[in-house]
Parts: sequence; structure tokens; C-alpha cells
Amino acid sequence: MSEKAMKIDETNNQPAWLQSYIDSTVKQQSLYRRTLIIVIIAQIFGGAGLAAGITVGALLAEDMLGTNSFAGLPVALFTLGSAGAAMVVGRLSQRFGRRPGLTIGFIAGGLGAIGVIFAAIINSVILLFLSLLIYGAGTATNLQARYAGTDMANTKQRATAVSMAMVSTTFGAVAGPNLVGVMGNFATSISVPALAGPFILAAAAYILAGLAIFILMRPDPFLVSKALAAVQGVDDNAASGVTLPASWNKRGVIIGATVMILSQIVMVAIMTMTPVHMGAHGHGLNAVGLVIGVHIGSMYLPSPITGILVDKAGRFTMAIASGVTLLASGILAAAAPGESMVGLTSALALLGLGWNFGLISGTAIIVDATTPDNRAKTQGSVDVFIALAGASGGAVSGVIVALSNFPTLSVIGGVVSILLVPFIILYRTKTR
Repeated sequence: MSEKAMKIDETNNQPAWLQSYIDSTVKQQSLYRRTLIIVIIAQIFGGAGLAAGITVGALLAEDMLGTNSFAGLPVALFTLGSAGAAMVVGRLSQRFGRRPGLTIGFIAGGLGAIGVIFAAIINSVILLFLSLLIYGAGTATNLQARYAGTDMANTKQRATAVSMAMVSTTFGAVAGPNLVGVMGNFATSISVPALAGPFILAAAAYILAGLAIFILMRPDPFLVSKALAAVQGVDDNAASGVTLPASWNKRGVIIGATVMILSQIVMVAIMTMTPVHMGAHGHGLNAVGLVIGVHIGSMYLPSPITGILVDKAGRFTMAIASGVTLLASGILAAAAPGESMVGLTSALALLGLGWNFGLISGTAIIVDATTPDNRAKTQGSVDVFIALAGASGGAVSGVIVALSNFPTLSVIGGVVSILLVPFIILYRTKTR
């Protein structure tokens, strides 16, 4: 950046480039649109990296450990790793901006995927587990990136902004599972175990996502939003005509976090054991890839419609819809025969849709209940609990299936998800 651009405006004590955004609503909207485009690019790559571990992580662990009792451990490990990464990315973003936080997170995820590949080559379970922890940084960063799209959005654009960021993940996330066979063949051709093939794709995808953020995200939207709030002397909710009492801020964080945490537990638990359940009933890798691909597509593809519904129909309405949809998914997954591709595909599609409702409505509630002074740090902290919830769901799912069966796991997931409904009704009543 030139010396002229970095010259400090003595009146407002802001760099000249930043002052130009403060003074111009046109430049603010331009930055909002530009940020969405950058996030979309990163999310396409990030989705591919995310899908690899979800699709074959449990199968790789089952192959290396020789038992399916711990098949849920890989998802639990990279989800646990994502918890620590969410905290780091959130705090880095709060202090230095989205660009450094998201860049470091994506690159770390790529390095973790490379570690998984080497673990499979040398058949080292210890290296596999350590690498999965690091690989989880990509998962956390992929979720954190959705917040970047809201930094320059007003209160009526936030859910829509989240949805635009999320739907772009669909392209990579759906392609990833359906490339399982291709990447397996490629891995075999270079003397790498077939189940490690998708992690080759994950490594390249996460690193490319990090590079896209590092190169393109200038200026940093979070730094601009903080400067705008500081100059205006009010939070960005009030600036948009929405005034929230302090009690709502705390309650809003609790509500939004609970919606996303319960959605994550149910989704991860059922999704993790679906490939193992299908393998036990004779389905091949391509069939598993298809079902998981539909599931991940349902997690992200409906996002534009969900975003509009969350902004128009309301955050609470769509959060309740999340619990009901997840319940339907659990019932269908339990009732569907293990040999039925139609039944399992439909159940996993509903599972992804319910998660989509919960994540977008919960994210919008969190953004509404925070200000730029604490937003990124709060977002990172909430995502830590979401990741820990996912880790718990992944770890417990394998144990439940080992002690009982997949239908039992699915029923338990449905019961947990419907708890959202009375919780949200109770807190909405208190808020009113």
C-alpha cells in the first residue's frame, strides 16, 4: 500500500484508506459485495476439503484399527481439533481482522490432511489421530468464514449474507464425496492407500482456500466494520434502527448457541455412522459417496432460501423448523432398511436440511446479539462449543452403534433435536 494511502487523517485519527470507507456508503456496499465474492471462492475450496474427512474418515479408522467400535473417533478428533482452532481463529480475527485468522486456519487444515495421508502410508494410528486434530482447523475455518460475509451487512441482510457464503460450499462439498472413487484410484496409482485419496483433494482444497483469503481479502471487512461502529459511537444494530437491551445480548448468544449446538450434535452423530451402517449392508464406496454427497448438498444448497426465510419469517420460526426437520430425519433413518438407498438418502437429506435451518438461524441470532467490539471473539467462542458438541456426537455415535444399532442412534438423535422447540418457545416468551 502506498504512503499516500496509509496517511493518517488527523481529524478522525484513521488511515486515509479506512476513512474513505467510513465516508462513503457506496464503498461500504461495494466492500460488502466484494467480501461475499471472496468468501464464496474460499468456501468452494473449503467445502471440498471438509467433505473428504466426513466421507472416508470413519472408514479409514475402521480399516487401520480393525474394528468399527471407534469408527466415530476420526470425526470426533477433527471436530475436537476444530474447537481449538475456532477459538484461535476467532481471537485472531477480533484483534487483527478476518484475513489473517481465516488464512491461518485454512492452511493448518491443509497441513493436517497431508499428515493423514502420510499416516495411511506408514499405517501409523498415532500420526492419524494427531493429523486429524490439525485437519479440524479447516472445518472450523470453513464455518468461521460464514461470519465474514455479515461484517458489512445490515440487520436485514445478515441471514441472507450467511446463506450466500454457505451455498457456495455446496459446489466443493458435493463434488468431494463423489470424487471418492476417482481420488482412491489416483491414490492407488501413486502407491498411497485408496482411503487416503480424498485427503489429497482436501489438502489442496484447504490450502487454495487459505491463499484466496490471503491474496484477495483486502481491505479487511471486519476492520472496516469496527471502525464504522467506533466513529458512529453506537453498535451496528442501533445504526440500522434496531435497539437491543443488554439482557437480550446475553440471552441472544445463549439461544443462538443452543440452536447450533443441538443441530450439530444430531447431524454429526447420524452422519458419522451412516457410511459404516451402509458398509455393513453391502454398499460400496460410490454408494456411500452419493448418500453423503446428497447430505452435504442439503446442508448448504438450500441456504439462499433459508436465508430469506430467516430474515423474513424470523430467526425463532426457522430454529423451531430445524428441530422438527431433524426429528423427521431421525425417524426416517431408523425406519429405513439398511439396503434401501432411497430411504437412507432421504433421511440424510432431511438431516442436512435441518442442520441448515439451525445453523443459519442460530448464526443470525448471534450476530444480532453482538457488536463489532466483541463479535468475532464471541463467534469463535460459540463455534468452540459447536465443535465440542460435534466431537461428542461423533465419539458417542460409534459406541451407541456398537452397543446397540444404527436405528437406535437415529431415534436418540431425533429425540435430542426436538428439545429445541420447547427451549426456543420458553426463551422467546421471556424475551417478549
